Amino acid sequence: MFIDEARILVKAGDGGNGCVAFRREKFVPRGGPSGGDGGRGGDVVMESSQRHNTLVHFRFNPEHKAERGRHGEGSNCTGRDGEGTVLKVPVGTALFDDETGELVHDFARPDERIVVARGGRGGRGNQHFATSTHQAPREHELGRAGEEKRYRLELKLLADVGLVGYPNVGKSTLISRLSAAKPKIADYPFTTLEPNLGVVSIGEAPHEESYVVADIPGLIEGAHLGAGLGVQFLRHIERTRLLVHLVDVSDSSGRPDPVEDFKVILGELKSFGHGLDEKPMIVVASKADVANPEKLKKLQTMAKRKKLAFFAISAVTGLGVDALKYAIGDRVRELRETELVAPST
Repeated sequence: MFIDEARILVKAGDGGNGCVAFRREKFVPRGGPSGGDGGRGGDVVMESSQRHNTLVHFRFNPEHKAERGRHGEGSNCTGRDGEGTVLKVPVGTALFDDETGELVHDFARPDERIVVARGGRGGRGNQHFATSTHQAPREHELGRAGEEKRYRLELKLLADVGLVGYPNVGKSTLISRLSAAKPKIADYPFTTLEPNLGVVSIGEAPHEESYVVADIPGLIEGAHLGAGLGVQFLRHIERTRLLVHLVDVSDSSGRPDPVEDFKVILGELKSFGHGLDEKPMIVVASKADVANPEKLKKLQTMAKRKKLAFFAISAVTGLGVDALKYAIGDRVRELRETELVAPST
């Protein structure tokens, strides 16, 4: 089950109470106060992990608590600190304050750790309240309460390439051709109901390279208003370097104009925002083995006019898939190198 959003409640441990005690030993008639301090409550820590790829473990277990500190004891013994709780999230998770909507942290790399709720401080025992004029104090402090917060978790997959287009244009078939991913494939719209990731390898060892492709469930006109599956999955291509826009050039879709299809999807990307419509893009004419020649030529002319790379493929027969595979790899490599150079300029 792919879950990309969850709301959780985290509660750090309360601090232990300070103790009221007096030293009682033979030949020590007035031993004085000996109440120990309470232990500190445990923190709730969140850590990014590459071993997790969904938020499903939060959907069905939304409350997470750390252990409270133990109370102080006599003989000046401090209570044990509470055990902390570590919550593992997939790399690519954004953490938001559920009340204010403020972004707290973006887990963009593995093994990042932050404290999301701090444990309460332990209370002081009566040993701290003794003075020259108040030698038998019975005062003590209660432990402080641990922080309690509500967060919203939003997962954005980390992929180099995002496949976009109308439903049933061949995105799932293409990712199954490019990688070892095995998405559901069928001859009806909205077959894909959740994003699929595939790792594509090109070249041979020791010079082998790879990139990650995300197959995003199909968009339709009005998706930004909630039509079809809406735009709930478009967040997963916010981090991508390159978009591959598949357009059906056969007559099976029932839509007469492939250029209009391209413009509709581009409009939905623009409506979603986050600069998706401005990302580098490759235009792919899908189902070229059964293409309508007029549609194919019209789409190719539009891509040439917009100075976009263009490929005609058939994911079913394999026509043009290898050329596209290596072209994507070359473009991803260029974009990666550009990102490395950009900070130093």
